[in-house]
Amino acid sequence: MKLLTAALLLLLIAMCLSSAEGVKCKCSRKGPKIRFSNVRKLEIKPRYPFCVEEMIIVTLWTRVRGEQQHCLNPKRQNTVRLLKWYRVWKEKGR
Repeated sequence: MKLLTAALLLLLIAMCLSSAEGVKCKCSRKGPKIRFSNVRKLEIKPRYPFCVEEMIIVTLWTRVRGEQQHCLNPKRQNTVRLLKWYRVWKEKGR
């Protein structure tokens, strides 16, 4: 009886942890085209087992809307150019 109770408790804990991990995949919808000059911060998060692709989260700043975060599709040409531009920009110390 104790073995069955322990097994059910472990199963319950595993189910709770798996549902909490599913929340980590933020990029379910991809963001719009962006201007490179509006980029404040760029975060590249690795692929998780429950996410199909890596997450590229960009923080933009505009006078009208303030700060906004968007997810970008890593396969789009515009995103690839943004990553190259951001690395060069960051190396220059700006």
